[in-house]
Formats: sequence, structure tokens, C-alpha cells
Amino acid sequence: MSQPQHSSVRNRLLKALSADDFALLHPHLERVTTELRQTLIAPNTAIRQLFFPEVGFSSITTAGSGGRVEIGIIGREGLVGASPVLLGSDRTPHHHFIQSAGEMLSIDTDALCAAVSESPSLRKLLLRSVQVQIIQTAQTAFANATYNIDVRLARWLLMCQDRLDGDEMRLTHEFLSLMLGTQRSSTTLAIQSLEGHGLIRARRGRITILNRNALEAVADDGYGLPEAEFARLIEGA
Repeated sequence: MSQPQHSSVRNRLLKALSADDFALLHPHLERVTTELRQTLIAPNTAIRQLFFPEVGFSSITTAGSGGRVEIGIIGREGLVGASPVLLGSDRTPHHHFIQSAGEMLSIDTDALCAAVSESPSLRKLLLRSVQVQIIQTAQTAFANATYNIDVRLARWLLMCQDRLDGDEMRLTHEFLSLMLGTQRSSTTLAIQSLEGHGLIRARRGRITILNRNALEAVADDGYGLPEAEFARLIEGA
């Protein structure tokens, strides 16, 4: 399979790199196809590879005995596994897995770390992406503590759409409940509420966003801060 070119990559973080920094990573990038629920990084296991999503996205969830709750999403704006590796660790207690199947560019952890050591500008930009991820995690905690399930669902659907091409996503009520940390019955009621107001259309295993502007209004301040910080720190760098 041919090596990805800087002009054609879909990952926004890679696209934001300078030509010289992309050249450091380019020989080590390998295109891989991902499958739904595939584990990218297992909890408490040495991280051997990192992943730049091109199509689809991954979830970061807690992995305790009390069940899983989503604490982050990484799509084509980021690098899966960046936070622990760039902050000096070789593992994480969290589970990273594919939530929407597609395509990613993988890179060996040692190769990325060598490139980061060689280029201060690459290190700076990737650390900024870690900052964006930290802000997203903090915003998730804020939303979960402040808003009802309707608002949290609206926020989550917007975040998913940001990382997809199109308005439709494949999601079951059971999976949504896991991601939002709520009972399935509560998730079903929230879906019915948003659908009743004409914001989404729900069919078996699928949700289609019909009115994004109205969905953003429902999401209120729960949505938008990490997205604005990405624009400022990465695309405005």
C-alpha cells in the first residue's frame, strides 16, 4: 500500500504539521483498517503503536470493575495514545477502542518518540493536541455533573458528527447508554425527546442528525470549548 502524502492525509493533526515534521513521520506511517469495537490500546499494557485516525474514531473509557464510562473521543483531529506516551509513560489505565470503524495511520511508539526528540516544533504541536484532549475530558466531567441526559446526548452526537462524513451514525441504545454512563431506559427517553423536537431521526441501530444548529442550542455550553481550543492551538498555530 502506498505511503500517505502530506497533501492527501485526512487527519487534521498530521495536516497541521510543517512539511519537515511530516517528513520525519512519513516513512513510519502505515495505513490500517479498523473494525467496530477493536481494541487499539488495552489498559495497563505497554503501548507499542499509536494511531492517527483518518476515517472513523475511537473512544477512551474507564476500565474499572464498576463498568465502563466514556471519558474521551479521538477522531481525525488527534492521535490515539498521545497523552500517556508524550507525557513520559508507556501505558494507561484506560481502554482505547474503535467506536466507528474506518481507517487509521499507525506509527510505532519508538519511531514517534525519536521524531519528537529530533524536532521541538513537532513536540510542541503534539503536546498541544494532548492539551486539547485534557480539555475535552474536563468538559465531559463538567457536562456529566451539570446537565441532564438530553443535553449530554446532544453534545455527544455533535462530537460524533464532527468526526464522521455525513449526518448518519450507527449506534444502538445499549451502546449509547454505556458511553453516556446512564440506564438504557434514560437514553431511550432522551433519544425520543430529541426526535420529538425534530433534531434527530432514530431507526434501529442508526441515528441521523436533522438539525445541527438546534442540537448545538440544546447542548449549550457543554459543547464547543475543546473544538475552539483545537482551532486555536492546532490549526491556528
